[in-house]
Amino acid sequence: MLLEAIYHQPKRNWAYTYDKDTVRLRLRAKKNDLTEVHALTGDKYAWERTKELIPLTKYTSDSMFDYYEGEVKPPYHRLKYSFLLKNGSEQIWMTETDFQANEPDDPGHMFQFPYLHPGAVFTPPAWVKDAIFYQIFPERFANGNRDLDPEHVEPWGGEPTPFNFFGGDLQGVIDHLDYLEELGINAIYFTPIFEAKTNHKYDTEDYLRVDRHFGDADTIKRLVELCHTRGIRVLLDAVFNHSGKTFAPFVDVQKNGEKSKYKDWFHVHEFPLDVKDGIPTYETFGFEAHMPKLNTENPEVKAYLLEVAEYWIKEVGTDGWRLDVADEVDNAFWRDFRKVVKAANPDAYILGEVWNESSSWLQGDQFDASMNYPFTEAVNRFFVKNVMHAEQFANSIGRQLSRYPLQASEVAFNLLDSHDTPRLLTLCEGDQRKMKLAALFQFSYMGAPCIYYGDEIGMDGDHDPGCRKCMEWDEAKQDRELFTFYQKLIALRHAHPALRAKGSIRFLQAREGGSQLVMERQDNEERILILFNRSEETAIIELEAGTGDWTELFGENYRTAKEEGILAVELPAYGYAVLSTDIV
Repeated sequence: MLLEAIYHQPKRNWAYTYDKDTVRLRLRAKKNDLTEVHALTGDKYAWERTKELIPLTKYTSDSMFDYYEGEVKPPYHRLKYSFLLKNGSEQIWMTETDFQANEPDDPGHMFQFPYLHPGAVFTPPAWVKDAIFYQIFPERFANGNRDLDPEHVEPWGGEPTPFNFFGGDLQGVIDHLDYLEELGINAIYFTPIFEAKTNHKYDTEDYLRVDRHFGDADTIKRLVELCHTRGIRVLLDAVFNHSGKTFAPFVDVQKNGEKSKYKDWFHVHEFPLDVKDGIPTYETFGFEAHMPKLNTENPEVKAYLLEVAEYWIKEVGTDGWRLDVADEVDNAFWRDFRKVVKAANPDAYILGEVWNESSSWLQGDQFDASMNYPFTEAVNRFFVKNVMHAEQFANSIGRQLSRYPLQASEVAFNLLDSHDTPRLLTLCEGDQRKMKLAALFQFSYMGAPCIYYGDEIGMDGDHDPGCRKCMEWDEAKQDRELFTFYQKLIALRHAHPALRAKGSIRFLQAREGGSQLVMERQDNEERILILFNRSEETAIIELEAGTGDWTELFGENYRTAKEEGILAVELPAYGYAVLSTDIV
């Protein structure tokens, strides 16, 4: 055994509470180095009476390590533990202080989980485990009330630019709720809807007012109520890292400079406010002069923004917040934000925009989830860009799973494109075969998948502004076959809990240099195999499949049992199959 590779610490994603009665323990070891891992657990005040040897199973793997995990239900909510590590006949014990040959008899030298406090359990909202999100950019989804159109509005469907307007509004969303219900989604994520000057609304002018071109407070209340009657949750976008240049406190600072009572609401380096060599004399989002960064450590700013966060949850009944540029806001603010939002609605979903590894925000004191762009990147690199082989892809997914407690992975926000990226079909260079493989993986993986509006009917578009085209409502111009594909994919996920949070994840085939991938999802009732052929050639995938009968859930691919216990599935170029068998 390579002891230098073995790692555990009694906190974060290595030892964490899963529910009010359960602690999950995780240990890392060199890949393929151990054959068994157990945890010796017990109560420090009643060690001999409570000690128990608990098996840990291989939870996931990456290119270098295996990660073992198991759960313990401490009878008195306290836990002392050590690990028994085996490689065949070789074995060794791991305590907090060292490795040793014999079973430790002194719990004082063991790892400790001091107490399982029910109030400290990280409990994301359960509904997100079953959610399928649909992202809407309101200005470009549908024009439902032409009386609200901005000045110089352009005809629907024209070429998008960073500055033009087409008149999309909230009434347009209301008018197409039948369409969204037909598709099968059950949650909507809206980019900002509050008063602002731009078409994207990330330059907030008034946080307590719906943009006048989108509607008013009554419109959003009616929209939320209508969504809720259809079982659709509503997530709004909070831009608390920065405001817009027309935000009243910033207008006052521009006018009154150092004499402004709001000067400490922002990070001003030099008065008067100016832009020198392209760099503002005050901190901003990027270097955008019209987006001044808010000082969220200022008590007045914090109180104002927390009032905003509570207002839309309480008064309108929205189901949570997506937090823009969340990683650039101080962590103390987010901790207070969580307390306020969860007090207003314990089931509210708090989703942070973090593009990188985000475990420090996912410990139960800040966000429920982050926008899972590392997932996006891995899926695109394997299924779309063909720059990653199957083993590398499986390792990348395994590495992501290893970074977070299970409950965070269960509600991860898994997207393949957004208003900030090229559209999926454009990334696929128009090849729907690649697009379908990527979407199938997205919808058969743990977490909440999100569709960017229009992807389901074949909309394309490069980076902003190309990815922000007007939604196509002429059915003759929609790809209805692709719509049906997404519709069936959504129905498949709704129908099978093993494809959602209930199911374990294992890669049964992901070879070095390979283009074929087999993922297994399994719960107590069903075992599902999802097979992918990311290749221009027909492939036959053979698997040890047991003796049960297999049912094809999705796909139209020929398959046959080669011999007893072996399942052979023939997949065409860029083909796929989803097979299921009952757990007996």
